[in-house]
Amino acid sequence: MYSNFAEFLRDKKSICAIQAENPDGDSLGSAISLDYLLDGIDVSLYCPVDIPKYLHYFDDWSRVSNEFDYRADGYIIVDTAASVLLSKLTDDSAIRNRLYSAPVFVIDHHETADDLDFPHESIIEPRPAATELIFDIASANEIEISKPAAEALIQGIMSDTLGLTSLSVSPHTFEVMAELSKCGAEIGKLEEKRREYMKKSQRIFEYKAELIQRSEFYLDGELATVLIPWEDIEKYSDEYNPNVLILEELRMVEGVKVAIAIKTYPDGKVTGKIRCSNDAAVADTLAEYFGGGGHPYAAGFRTYDTSYEEVVKDLVRIVPELLDNYSKERNTNDKES
Repeated sequence: MYSNFAEFLRDKKSICAIQAENPDGDSLGSAISLDYLLDGIDVSLYCPVDIPKYLHYFDDWSRVSNEFDYRADGYIIVDTAASVLLSKLTDDSAIRNRLYSAPVFVIDHHETADDLDFPHESIIEPRPAATELIFDIASANEIEISKPAAEALIQGIMSDTLGLTSLSVSPHTFEVMAELSKCGAEIGKLEEKRREYMKKSQRIFEYKAELIQRSEFYLDGELATVLIPWEDIEKYSDEYNPNVLILEELRMVEGVKVAIAIKTYPDGKVTGKIRCSNDAAVADTLAEYFGGGGHPYAAGFRTYDTSYEEVVKDLVRIVPELLDNYSKERNTNDKES
């Protein structure tokens, strides 16, 4: 199982691990863990944007560079197989040409279709986190998991599962966590470090209050949105991701089934981060309407030449049908069981 990964690594002396342009704890943990797992291979870590400060609780986050390694023997893209999340790479003709000419391997846990147009091999399987999938790949190929690798994998899993509380978590996830603990990773200490870095300055605390006041509710409170304009992104995102500040708060408002943080950019780009309640697993389907994807409870999209108001108008039109279809499907499944 996963022998194609071992075959990809054969005769490689150098590998560049690539994250998408929206790095999170899972993508960062995936990249850092590969650095430790691929013993005997020179691994460089690349991301087209700076790693945000709220992720600096990861050891070795600073090893991630904005400088693309054109000389690597091969490239491993982690935590995405969606072209829309790699546009900063593919819009650069030199990087694009390199990805077309060099061996590329993709490791992703999302159910979104692989639409990358350059040649590549892949392992794409639904998992709560890409880091969980990387553990399975390493185990199947008898790759030794050192303590630093185990710590990066645990941090990635914890990040993408909201501390093992998301509905995507399976018994296998807990088994993986137990095995990583056996490798020397101390979950309590890692979580303590994460919590210390997640503390907010007074100005971020005040900004969170602004986001709460700015939030809007539609469809009798089932849909919640908040606008995060470019001025906010410039001012706050390096210190704290606005999405992280507000999305869970919106999702926890009584009656809200779909919460979306929408960012607008000067070039006309609009991005959306979607979180859904436990009784409305429509995030991935909703994101697909805008060319994105993800999980049933957490997904994202990117579109161009539109506005916040136009996106909200589309959401108000689309969400009721999705919620209704999901409810009918759920009722049918309950009757059959």
